[in-house]
Amino acid sequence: MAKGLLLASFDFSTAHADEFHDWYDKEHIPERMAVPGFINAERWIGDDNPTLAVATYDLESHGVLYTPPYLAVGGANGSPWTKRVTKKATRILRFEGSQLVPGEATAPEGAGGLLVASMNVDPAAEAEFQEWYNTEHLPFLSAVPGVLCARRFQAGGEGVERKYVALYHLTDASVSRSDAWTKAARTPWSARMNRFFSGLLVMRCKRYQRAG
Repeated sequence: MAKGLLLASFDFSTAHADEFHDWYDKEHIPERMAVPGFINAERWIGDDNPTLAVATYDLESHGVLYTPPYLAVGGANGSPWTKRVTKKATRILRFEGSQLVPGEATAPEGAGGLLVASMNVDPAAEAEFQEWYNTEHLPFLSAVPGVLCARRFQAGGEGVERKYVALYHLTDASVSRSDAWTKAARTPWSARMNRFFSGLLVMRCKRYQRAG
């Protein structure tokens, strides 16, 4: 069964930074890691924007998010602390779905950077989009020096903001600005497919390190 993904990102510039990080580290992530089927949890901060927060969770399957243990702490059942902090912050993207390629991979050890690319695509171009991503785009970027892992996901559930997400774990965030990355990303086929995207959101991040 394909692995699942839960991703959440916030702009916490309007929240109290110390409380935001305390909430994530001391309640929110431990609460989720206690749910059977959650494999890991990683926190990231925007490489250029220190008030961009991204959290990624690998799951045994997307279905974990519909089990009673998760539903007991998710959504409307969030704690008072969760509701208070998230009301102050601005949610950028919440994504949940299943891993398309390679299917069973989880986050690698030792990554210092993460690039998140999310988008919707014109349904008329979807077949070519899948072929391009699977046979050129993901393999080309996977081969860039400093890329530790590259994975694709498709959204599940209702109220989908972005249908597709790709995660690239990197030795550090600068990998996604390298000449090799640019060359791999800007092929003629990529230029053609870019016309069919909507809602493109790219987040370049470095690993979160708790102060103190």
